[in-house]
Amino acid sequence: MTALGTIDRPLTHDPLKQALMTAYTTSEQPHGSAHADFITAGAITSRQNRTREMQLIPEALARAHMDDRMREADAERHALRLLAARRMQRRAERVSLRARRALAMAVMH
Repeated sequence: MTALGTIDRPLTHDPLKQALMTAYTTSEQPHGSAHADFITAGAITSRQNRTREMQLIPEALARAHMDDRMREADAERHALRLLAARRMQRRAERVSLRARRALAMAVMH
């Protein structure tokens, strides 16, 4: 028997052009196998959905990765702003102490 394509090795990679699975008659159907209507019903659409989902997986991963990177960048920016604010606060406190000392020295003399 010459098969044009199997599930593992289809004749073409395009799901629309793949050969449909042939249904067994009731006498040929192996014991315990799926019903013919279950095998052929929606086989093409399930293959299309599977390939579409598989093609979208890298995009979803890239989107999640970029979201993580953006969150990290925002957190780093926030931390840098906080450090700069603390540095400016310490500088302002030192300037305030110097001004207070200078005023005290001017009043005492």
